[in-house]
Amino acid sequence: MIGHPVGHSLSPALYNAAFAETEVDQVFVAFDVVAQNLTGFVDSVRTLDITGFSVTMPHKEAILSLVDEVSASAAALGAANCVVNQAGVLRASNTDGDGFVKAVAHDFGFDVVDSCMVVLGAGGAARSLVEALARHGAREIVVVNRSPEAAARAVALGGGVARVGLASDIATADLVVNATPLGMHGDKSRQMPCDPARLRAGQFVVDLIYAPHRTRWLDAAESAGAEVANGLSMLVFQAATQFFIWTGLEAPITTMLAVVESEEAS
Repeated sequence: MIGHPVGHSLSPALYNAAFAETEVDQVFVAFDVVAQNLTGFVDSVRTLDITGFSVTMPHKEAILSLVDEVSASAAALGAANCVVNQAGVLRASNTDGDGFVKAVAHDFGFDVVDSCMVVLGAGGAARSLVEALARHGAREIVVVNRSPEAAARAVALGGGVARVGLASDIATADLVVNATPLGMHGDKSRQMPCDPARLRAGQFVVDLIYAPHRTRWLDAAESAGAEVANGLSMLVFQAATQFFIWTGLEAPITTMLAVVESEEAS
């Protein structure tokens, strides 16, 4: 895994548990790579025949110009979080959106097909959700963001089923997702991504933040009667997709979920 910083990441514990469970003779390590060293790192992947690597901030966009092939979703998003080395050919993809779709199916039994969802935010995480939700058959995706221009850029990835919306659209959504950093550790603003009074019983509410394990917004959503989940399942399922890309094996989801829950609790 490469990024800057990476010391906080749960990924090494997550992947190494998966390798142990499946008896794959590999190890996952995190490298703190600054921007000026990114090209050198990619060269070392080819030289040392490293199987692949995860990509986190701030390299998700820059990595695209350094690989040989780019998946359709990564190209549409302009960002990748996974690279596999296939006999010296480096291929980049983005597993975030597909991981989210699998996560809500796991957490809620929720099928995105023909459903209406509101995405709060328009950054990289939000864009990956819009692209994947549209691809998986959502009926309507509403992007609510303080900047209409940024929201429009996210909507452009929605294949005709996405639109820029308002906070008033939240009440009619089947699923509401916070894809902003509001509420994460270090955020002292005390702001919430939306007024929880707009949420209701019968909705599914996801906060992609998992540090803290439960945000004030999720607590308020649960008090409003919604079913809630944080971003840990998305972390696991997008990682499981990367695991399959690298190894060709189905990831041990139960083990990986137990690892991240244990690490987060500690």
